[in-house]
Amino acid sequence: MDSLPKFPANHTPLTPLTFLKRAAASYPNRVSVIHEGIRFTWSQTYERCRRLAFTLRSLNIAKNDVVSVLAPNIPAMYEMHFAVPMAGAVLNTINSRLDAKNIATILSHSEAKIFFVDYEYVNKAREALRMLVVQKGVKPNSTEQDYSTLPLVIVIDDINSPTGVRLGELEYEQMVHRGNPNYVPEEIQEEWSPIALNYTSGTTSEPKGVVYSHRGAYLSTLSLVLGWEMGSEPVYLWTLPMFHCNGWTFPWGVAARGGTNVCIRNCAASDIYRSISLHNVTHMCCAPIVFNIILGAKPSERKVIRNRVNILTGGAPPPASLLEQIEPLGFHVTHAYGLTEATGPALVCEWQQQWNRLPKQEQAQLKARQGVSVLTLEDVDVKNLDTMESVPRDGKSMGEIVLKGSGIMMGYFKDKKATSEAFNNGWFRTGDVGVIHPDGYLEIKDRSKDVIISGGENISSVEVESVLYRHPRVLEAAVVAVPHPKWGESPCAFVSLKKDSSNDHVTEGDIIGFCRKNMPHFMVPKMVKFMEELPKTSTGKIQKFELRVKAKCFEVSENLQSKNDNKSSQVNQNNQHILAVSRL
Repeated sequence: MDSLPKFPANHTPLTPLTFLKRAAASYPNRVSVIHEGIRFTWSQTYERCRRLAFTLRSLNIAKNDVVSVLAPNIPAMYEMHFAVPMAGAVLNTINSRLDAKNIATILSHSEAKIFFVDYEYVNKAREALRMLVVQKGVKPNSTEQDYSTLPLVIVIDDINSPTGVRLGELEYEQMVHRGNPNYVPEEIQEEWSPIALNYTSGTTSEPKGVVYSHRGAYLSTLSLVLGWEMGSEPVYLWTLPMFHCNGWTFPWGVAARGGTNVCIRNCAASDIYRSISLHNVTHMCCAPIVFNIILGAKPSERKVIRNRVNILTGGAPPPASLLEQIEPLGFHVTHAYGLTEATGPALVCEWQQQWNRLPKQEQAQLKARQGVSVLTLEDVDVKNLDTMESVPRDGKSMGEIVLKGSGIMMGYFKDKKATSEAFNNGWFRTGDVGVIHPDGYLEIKDRSKDVIISGGENISSVEVESVLYRHPRVLEAAVVAVPHPKWGESPCAFVSLKKDSSNDHVTEGDIIGFCRKNMPHFMVPKMVKFMEELPKTSTGKIQKFELRVKAKCFEVSENLQSKNDNKSSQVNQNNQHILAVSRL
């Protein structure tokens, strides 16, 4: 058959922005967003996003400019997943758990033109901006052109009870109201254009910025909606931070199904139970740490769950014992595996009906596996990287998990070398070591990148070690994962000290206190073990495998952790005034 040409009627670029347009046209009066006393319909959300996109364009935001946002799960954070790309820009959601130094690094590397900041994070943002000014060498008496290299700062005030907090002259709701309600966003011409920029780590001098395309976001969204069997009109509770891989694509996914987004600022047990009861929540995503929050609720915080709540969990393998406890409360758990470079979940542990006949403990063990690929992946495999041959499907032979498909990132922002290395031999290398069971389901066995997953947050042991080595008394340091009753895993530091004639006694509390002053708190080791000398190979490399074996014998006590937190609590930060930098 002769090839047929493409026409605008039969070939349109794929973009998740079409989900919002469709929701507004098909379900205009259906509730789209709930946040405390605020409710919007899909027609209102569509209008607010168009207004914001118009205002962004009026502020000279151009195609592929980066717009950063530091905010919790609030309506503004949701709306920017549509409004920013509607303006032709690229959305960069920043992890709110990072400290000011890391945020400044991201703002600098991304070259953000606008920086939206929720009122709760104004102090942290002010400090980050101060550091950014120093990095760029901008002095108080600099010219307007010098200041133009810094992002325009816009505060997102509390939509329910405005506080009046400002960093500059502009505020989010003012921008929305200033916008043109009849603005028609330019259509996406190229589906391979970027829609989002997410950082795998904001703590190094050269962080990796992962770029998503409109096409990849669209296809990944559909894959997860289908893989999770999300039906029409879901009520989705935002317990997963939207800064995590753009909320695993569900800001776009809920719009695709014409559902309702229930936004909560804090992931507290009382808020979760109250929201589920009040709004009849049907779906939520979270790391396994949230299971502990739900299970640890006080009797006064609990509510009877009348309808089943579907949970998609990932970030760390959920212990089978935890699954056994959470499901009888009214939750149905599906386990997923993914990473930032795969636009969130790439594997889902799809349930098979025949497993319903198995004992509950065996069911929980099956659910804890990482599963099979989502539909947008062409292929997933476990390979011996030396030969690039697939390992036997016996559940024992280990290799590296590799992925291939349209949901994989475009590449690393401003890092061609890392992009080329990640896509070597036609596959994306995850860095995770796993096995394939005889039924085709994958399971992770180790992490070749030494990543510690604590409460759903990825922690690089190398980055923690670099801080430990800055302590004046530390000679050697190695960090591995240790079991934690609340976070799943947490960093454990093995340290050998320099010989010092001063006889100063260095304690575990001293090391933890030093770390808390020099890194984000979620990265701080929860346990420090002192050794005369760390075990090494014949070539002088520290044997982390041996340390991991030792660490498995430890478990962080909640009481010990509370004691360490109190002992090494930070002093109040200096509140000296800084003039916020903003430009119109």
